[in-house]
Amino acid sequence: MSEILCQWLNQELKVSQTVSPKSFAKAFSSGYLIGEVLHKFALQDDFADFSESRISSAKLNNFSRLEPTLHLLGVQFDQNVAHNIITEKPGAAMKLLYQLYIALQRKKKGVQTGVEMPTVQPLMSTKVQNMKSEAFRDQRLSRRRQNEIMAKIQAAIIQIPKPTSNRTLKTLDAQKLMKKKKEAEDVANEIKKFEALIKKDLQAKESASKTSLDTAGQTTTDLLNTYSDDDYIKKIQKRLEEDAFAREQREKRRRRLLMDQLIAHEAQEEAYREEQLINRLMRQSQQERRIAVQLMHVRHEKEVLWQNRIFREKQYEERRLKDFQDALDREAALARQAKIDFEEQALRDKEIHEQIAIERAQARYEKHYSICAEILDQILDLSTKVADYRLLTNNLIPYKLMHDWKELFFHGKPIYEQASLRHLPTKLSAEHLIELEKRNLLDNNDYEEYKNMVGEWALPEEMVENLPPSNNCILGHVIHRLIESSLPPQVESTVPELPSFAIKGCLLGKTFSGKTTALKALEKSFPIQVLSIDTLVQEAIQAFHDKESVSGAHGLQKAPEEKALPVRQESGEENQACTSSPRDVQDGSLAEALPKKEDKTRLDTDARKAAKAEEVVASDSFSELTVRAQLGAKSEKLLKKGKSISDILLVSIMVNAINQIPMYKGWILDGFPMTLNQAKLLEEALTGYNRNLIELEGKKSRTSTLAVDPTASKEVPLPPSAFDFVMLLDISDNSSLNRMNDIMAEAFSSETPLEDINQRVAAKNKDTDEDQNLRDQIQHRIVGFLDNWPSLEQWFTEPENILIKINAEVDKQSLCQKVKEMFMTEIMKKENKVKKKLEEKEAERKEEVSLTEKTSPPPPPPPPPEPEKEKEVHLPQERSKTPAAKGKQASGSPRGKSLGGKIPLKKSPAESTDVSPVPVVPAPSKPGSEEWVYVNEPIPEEIPSFLVPYWKLIENSYINSIKTVLRQLREGQHAVLAYLYDIRTGFQQFLRRPDHKQDFVSQWQADFNSLPDDLWDDEETKAELHQRVNDLRDRLWDICDARKEEAEQERLDIINESWLQDSTGIAMNHFFSLMQAELNRFQDTKRLLQDYYRAMECKIPMDDTKRFTRVPLVQLDSKDILESQLRIPLVPRRSISPESALSKPKTKSILKGKIDYTLESVELNFEADEKMVMDTWQQSSLAISHMVAAEIHQRLMEEEKENQPAETKEKLPQVAANKKVKKEPPPPPPPPKKKKEDKKGKGKSPPMAEAAPVVVPAEETEEVEVKNELKLRIKEEHLAALQFEEIATQFRLELIKVKALAFLEELVIKAVDVYRLMEKWLGERYLNEMASVEKLTGVARYHIETSTKIQNELYLDQEDFFINGDIKVFPDPPPPVRPPPVEKEENGTLTIEQLDNLRDQFLDIAPKGIIGNKAFADLLLDLVTLNLGTNNFPSSWMNLTQPELQELASLLVTNSESVDWRKFLLVVALPWPIPLEEELLETLQRFKALDAEQLGTVTYEQYKQAGLWFTGDEDIKIPENPLEPLPFNRQEHLIEFFFRLFANCEKDPPQLDYTQMLLYFACHPDSTEGVYRALSVAIGTHVFQPIEMPHPVAEKTSSFTDMSPIEEYPELEDNFMSEERELQEDGEEKEEEIPENANTEMISMQTLLQVFRGGNEVLDANRFASHQKLENIYLENFIKVFQDLGSKNLEPIEVAVLLKHPFIQDLISSYPDYKIPDVKIILQRSEHVQGSDEERSPSRLTEEKK
Repeated sequence: MSEILCQWLNQELKVSQTVSPKSFAKAFSSGYLIGEVLHKFALQDDFADFSESRISSAKLNNFSRLEPTLHLLGVQFDQNVAHNIITEKPGAAMKLLYQLYIALQRKKKGVQTGVEMPTVQPLMSTKVQNMKSEAFRDQRLSRRRQNEIMAKIQAAIIQIPKPTSNRTLKTLDAQKLMKKKKEAEDVANEIKKFEALIKKDLQAKESASKTSLDTAGQTTTDLLNTYSDDDYIKKIQKRLEEDAFAREQREKRRRRLLMDQLIAHEAQEEAYREEQLINRLMRQSQQERRIAVQLMHVRHEKEVLWQNRIFREKQYEERRLKDFQDALDREAALARQAKIDFEEQALRDKEIHEQIAIERAQARYEKHYSICAEILDQILDLSTKVADYRLLTNNLIPYKLMHDWKELFFHGKPIYEQASLRHLPTKLSAEHLIELEKRNLLDNNDYEEYKNMVGEWALPEEMVENLPPSNNCILGHVIHRLIESSLPPQVESTVPELPSFAIKGCLLGKTFSGKTTALKALEKSFPIQVLSIDTLVQEAIQAFHDKESVSGAHGLQKAPEEKALPVRQESGEENQACTSSPRDVQDGSLAEALPKKEDKTRLDTDARKAAKAEEVVASDSFSELTVRAQLGAKSEKLLKKGKSISDILLVSIMVNAINQIPMYKGWILDGFPMTLNQAKLLEEALTGYNRNLIELEGKKSRTSTLAVDPTASKEVPLPPSAFDFVMLLDISDNSSLNRMNDIMAEAFSSETPLEDINQRVAAKNKDTDEDQNLRDQIQHRIVGFLDNWPSLEQWFTEPENILIKINAEVDKQSLCQKVKEMFMTEIMKKENKVKKKLEEKEAERKEEVSLTEKTSPPPPPPPPPEPEKEKEVHLPQERSKTPAAKGKQASGSPRGKSLGGKIPLKKSPAESTDVSPVPVVPAPSKPGSEEWVYVNEPIPEEIPSFLVPYWKLIENSYINSIKTVLRQLREGQHAVLAYLYDIRTGFQQFLRRPDHKQDFVSQWQADFNSLPDDLWDDEETKAELHQRVNDLRDRLWDICDARKEEAEQERLDIINESWLQDSTGIAMNHFFSLMQAELNRFQDTKRLLQDYYRAMECKIPMDDTKRFTRVPLVQLDSKDILESQLRIPLVPRRSISPESALSKPKTKSILKGKIDYTLESVELNFEADEKMVMDTWQQSSLAISHMVAAEIHQRLMEEEKENQPAETKEKLPQVAANKKVKKEPPPPPPPPKKKKEDKKGKGKSPPMAEAAPVVVPAEETEEVEVKNELKLRIKEEHLAALQFEEIATQFRLELIKVKALAFLEELVIKAVDVYRLMEKWLGERYLNEMASVEKLTGVARYHIETSTKIQNELYLDQEDFFINGDIKVFPDPPPPVRPPPVEKEENGTLTIEQLDNLRDQFLDIAPKGIIGNKAFADLLLDLVTLNLGTNNFPSSWMNLTQPELQELASLLVTNSESVDWRKFLLVVALPWPIPLEEELLETLQRFKALDAEQLGTVTYEQYKQAGLWFTGDEDIKIPENPLEPLPFNRQEHLIEFFFRLFANCEKDPPQLDYTQMLLYFACHPDSTEGVYRALSVAIGTHVFQPIEMPHPVAEKTSSFTDMSPIEEYPELEDNFMSEERELQEDGEEKEEEIPENANTEMISMQTLLQVFRGGNEVLDANRFASHQKLENIYLENFIKVFQDLGSKNLEPIEVAVLLKHPFIQDLISSYPDYKIPDVKIILQRSEHVQGSDEERSPSRLTEEKK
């Protein structure tokens, strides 16, 4: 929808402002564009009154005028909509515009215009007045409320219903009156109609009666006349008369009745009218009274209003004063709030800046982390690569491989191969590009080593002494002259003779660092011009608006300058940065962030747009404008389109302003340049130099070439900088933000109050907008400066450090003072520099004058190079682009050098041309030395154009050939290492192949162990077994011998493979290719020199049709190929067989140590290869020597032909030349030697027929001598250059020969070492296998002699033999079974078995657990007798007498009749750990957690899972003797016994009532404590004893309270006494520590009966009631207790309340069932009675006990 609206507004309506979806809300927030839209549809006539401003009053005016029109169109518009649009709420403006769009399209179809809307204007004017301000609406609403209040007051005073308004009452009365009149008229009309009808009827009836009487009279007379009966006729007549009279009377009555009705009706109507009249009169009187009352009230109200008005005026005055004060207070509050908001905004800005700083730090960290991670990965790759090659090379990594890996690592390239380069695809991937870069890097390093003869190509000691010169100076000079001749002439830049003293600089820094302030102070103190890019752009745009024009000549002069700048900058291939405004450019730019591709596309698009803009603007008026105005027009056009000003345009504006400054006046740029691109463009515009191109040319000049001219300058001087100094005001980010906040706060506090509120609001809005823009831009500016400054700092410090950093975090005065001091220092430096330059120029002028004076006497001959120069200048062909610096250097060098080859190029041309090319005396210096003057005779134009590409082809082919061969050698080294490792590992795997010896050993062991036991000691059997062992040994030895023979054959197969021969052949071909490359370079160089010097002698170049010398390569395969089909000659490879090798004597041995005849063929093949290398080297060397000799011979022959037709037969120059030739050649003799196939020697020896002899014209003798001398010098220089090349090539060939021999020897030694290592492995393995068989034999013989079976497996694998203890051939005999543990009787304690027997007997007699006292005593007596109780009791119990047993029963009796046998068994099972109350409660909770259904019972598994308070995990020592039983774990068996004791066995599975069991375990030596423990168990929580309750003293009886194992009885008694005291102390502590909310748990009747089992305890000594009766008594007592405590329905009550009842207290103190009796004392006494008679009797003890 937004796109449709934008298209409608921008294209169809073409509104004044371009609208985009992003700026939609902002564009329509003022309402101006909405009015414009309506105005275009002729619906808004007052559009001229609309304001485009964004202040609130203008927006209110616009929307108030828009409201009626929008309402008329049916568009929904109210105050909320207007507010949302003004506040730029997202979607509000778009929704309104969409509704307006729909309405306008609909009206457009109906063709409605502004003519149909005249009625809208009054309404619109009223609405305009009503919507002017919100204050007027509030006043109107307040007035309405006051009127309503006054109306209510008035109605209350009158106390009668207020009549309606006069207009309404009159209309109602008139309507009623008209209605009544109409009704009256209707009634009157009906009456009239009725009367008329009645009259008509009466008249008709009268006429009818008369006619009837007449006819009757006639008939009667007729009848009378006819008949004569008079009586009858009289009767009839009488009757007729009576009928007529009656009829008349009836009619009269009827009429009377009607008249009466009419009169009554009229009377009724009259009465009704009178009543209506009376009511009307009465009503009017009430109205009059009401009016009178109202008049009185009105009069009263007038007085009140008058008083109220006076009072209101006073209130208004007070209100105005109060409002004024409130306004002041409100402004103060707003100011305070604004200050707070300002501070908060400052804090937010700092937080944002800190966040940005954190993000930048995080980005830097991630960048560094990625770099470190990449380096770490490369380190790991290098480490793994080294580890891999340690395995491949047996820890001997070659130096070359390690060096290559380090180079890749140092250059950040991956060590491992990313992609294969064997078959490159058409579209290279990133991995392929990386691999190509790696390959090029290693190729370049290898070539540099080869060229400089270092590293792998280092010279041997015997060749160091004969090292030739590293450079052929003559060839370098020739190449340099040819290249310079082929280049187009360069226009030298004009440098002013007198340098200016005016200082140039710029001041940079972050936003608010104080640049402008410092420059203003500097401008006041010094005569300089400060240039700010913001001001210059504004002035340029203003100049365009002002139509600033200039005279034609001046304008035409400046326009080309301005146009030339962009062209020069586009050729520099620089990045073009675009910024939103000049200040934004200063502080933040996106130029460096964009990739190069985007920059190029942007440059192209910008160039096209600029071209289009120039075509549109190009007109006569535009051309008449000044350069500044034209630049301002371009800038404004870009800004109007929403684009940024390009760097080129900004630099053009700045350069134009600099050009306007006088030469004597200095200038400083304020904050410019802001990016690296601007700095480059500005320097190029001011100095005319492009630093990048100069550096590029310097790199090109430093590239490796085969020949270098030492006289040419090697370094390109960098141009001077465009600035004399660059100052940086360094300031931190926080300081910049603080300064911004301080400036804004100062501006905020110093606001001047404006009289007009509109002006005040507008100014405030403008300030806020500026402040907001500043706040929004400050972060981007700081970030932009931080992004661009590192590159700028490097730009201003690298060639010449002109950067000055000043700490700007000081006050304004200190900063200005620092800047002034630094500026003064720079002025002094500039003055000293200019003075020094002037002195140098003066000295140079003096030297030139002195030189001209010295060289003036001998007049120089006319220099021939001058016309040659002109020819070179007008060469039609164009070379590649070269900068001005290179042109400068090239312009000085074609003339050659005078004395001293290292004189710089900046010498004047006069000095270089003064030397005459024809010296009078032959120069004593040798050609190529520093004193030699090169022959620079002119050459034809075509020669450089042909020889320069030819030399480049020579150079490129040579370098590429060398790199290719070195790459193949490098990659072949990897292949050699991999192959040697493969054959080593393969041979090791072959040696480890399975041998099947274990099968024979296993069969023998099985047969040996299967021998019957009765034959082990038989001597004959032993002898047979020994014989079997011997047979096994022989069979195993045969297997070892066969494996050895197979391994030796495998080794021979590996040695006899053709790999070594193929590898050496390939390596030899590579080295022969190097020789071929050197040979080709020499032949091509010879031809180039020949063509050059023949061209200088004005001879035609020779057409050499002979083929180049080819070095033969080794033929690796045995295929027969015709020589005509070969481009390169091949030499067949001759491999020497071992048989033929035996007959030949050894000349050189590389095999050290013991002679191995299998490797002799390897050595012989190496010798043959060595001989082939030597032969090939000799052939190449002789071919070069023959070529040089042939060239010299050809020179001599040409000289002889030239001198024959000459008239003068003087042969002095020729003899001198021959002598020179004899002296020059190197140590190898120049005359050619006779060989079988010497192609070059034979081809070069005859004279060249194609060479045209130079005919010397018959002229003067001096000219002839000069020409002869020149020819002699050319010949000397030519031959010297050729001999230099010969020496260098011969040396290179010898080096290649030495390195080839060393490489082949190293390869053969590596292979031989591997072959010997394989032999060593084979022998060691054979010996180890034989030794392992001997070990096996020894073990077998030992077992034979000892007559024992071999249980463990004998394992013989490869060379290892051992007895495998993990595998047994037959199983072990079963171990002895340990007897089960048995419990022993100790200290009279019953065993678990005895306890189980007693439980079974008691369970049979009394399953419920209660047994009679007498029956219990009799049962025990029967059990302790000798006949029955031998196994049921320990021996100490067997001595008990009947009284003692009765005493024992009395201790356990619950009443006079019964005993609880479970308690008896629990007591006699001691010792077991007596639990604490907390342990009991914890155990109870565990049982309840397992009892999910809350049944109160658990099974045996649940019982074991919950566990008791003790476990059976005791430290039991396992005896070492396996026949000895384990110790008996009594506690573990006790836990199981307790379950059997208390579980209900009748159920399946047995169920244990854990609460009942824990109540048994709640027993305690103190009966009271035991009761409280039982209560705690029954309730589930701890029950505290009341403080007032006396603590009963426990009886002094012994108890087993110790958790230790069974001890002696005196110790048990002492333990019980100590524990009793501890329990008493614990009880006292508990009493002291009872909390406030103790015993608040609820206890029920059932729980109480469960604790106090009724009938089980003795309550009174004389009570002999039955059991059932006793239970009823307890139940009744408990019911009574509950009722006494307030529980009528036996609800549960609190424990604390229950314990306070006296019955419960007595019951607790006297209840003995929870006391643990001590039965051991009876046993002790029994033992003591047997031993001594001094012991007391049991009866006495019983009495004491009672």
